[in-house]
Amino acid sequence: MDEAATVSVDEFQALEQKVLRAVELIRSEREARAAAEADAHAAREEAADLREKLNAANHAQGEVEVLLRERETTRQRVEKMLSQMDELL
Repeated sequence: MDEAATVSVDEFQALEQKVLRAVELIRSEREARAAAEADAHAAREEAADLREKLNAANHAQGEVEVLLRERETTRQRVEKMLSQMDELL
C-alpha cells in the first residue's frame, strides 16, 4: 500500500466526527430556518389582522364623527324651536 493513501484509525475517527458535527449543524440550521419561517408567517398574519382592525376602527371613527355632527345639528334645531316657542308665549 502507498503510505500517502493510508489513513490511520484516529484520522478516520476525527473525520467521522467532523462529518457528524457538520450534519448536526445542517440539521439545527434547517430547524432554525423552519422556525423563523413559521414566525414570519405568524407575524404576517398578525399584521394583516391588525390592519383589518385598524380599518374597522377608522370606519367606526368616521361613523362617530358623522353622528356627532348630526347630534349637534339636531341640538341646534331643537334650541331654535324652543326659542321660537318662547317667543310665542
